[in-house]
Amino acid sequence: MSALRPLLAAAGLGLGIATVREPGPRPAGPAEAAAAASMPARRRLEFLAGRRAARRALRAVGLHCGEIPRWGRLPVFPPGRAASISHSAGIAVAVARAAGPGLPLGCDLELRPLPRAAARLVLREDEEELLDDRDEPFHAGSRPTGAGWTVTELFSAKEAAWKALVGTGTGTGPGLGLACLGEAGEGPQGLRPARPTGSLRDLRVGPAEDGLCVVRLRADPARAVRVRVVPVGTGVFGYVLGPSPGLGPSAALG
Repeated sequence: MSALRPLLAAAGLGLGIATVREPGPRPAGPAEAAAAASMPARRRLEFLAGRRAARRALRAVGLHCGEIPRWGRLPVFPPGRAASISHSAGIAVAVARAAGPGLPLGCDLELRPLPRAAARLVLREDEEELLDDRDEPFHAGSRPTGAGWTVTELFSAKEAAWKALVGTGTGTGPGLGLACLGEAGEGPQGLRPARPTGSLRDLRVGPAEDGLCVVRLRADPARAVRVRVVPVGTGVFGYVLGPSPGLGPSAALG
């Protein structure tokens, strides 16, 4: 994963990595401690690793952040800070951006390849032509022109895009600011967070230049982001580069 730092830095993104095996994981504050206390042991370690990864990603772009509480299942960051967190096989990763707080942000780590049978959970019929017959993701540099995608690659691309388009990658629910939560983890007027509805099948993925893909909401095709998926060991890492060409941040994020 650390070898990806220059690639992400070129895209204006900071990368943070943490593992559940790091010694002495501690919450960064009372809100994190309260959230972690309610979790099973394994989930607690993943949660704390994700928070450490997010703080490291923010430091990589020159920003500092204390504890990162939750609003429902969403991370809540202080004003001017945002990150996207993902976990897989005991490893937590996060990406952060220093400038352009309105820009889409999302990432997804998948270290366990998905079987082809999982395609029906990710894709619709109009996307099946993107599939390749390979059982494993690419393990070398860039994607050959015209090559198909594995289910794992398409899943990771859509998962990263979902976080950016729905808002779960930035710690803000749809229409909410970064610092609008009350002490009880509630929004304005005591509103509880609404869990994003829908599934990855509500997104449509299509190829773009340079081995990238464009993922857009089927219900609102103007909301679209560019995603890159790169090999990591036997799995893949997908991350959002920005809005689809020709769309501003507000159009991409709604």
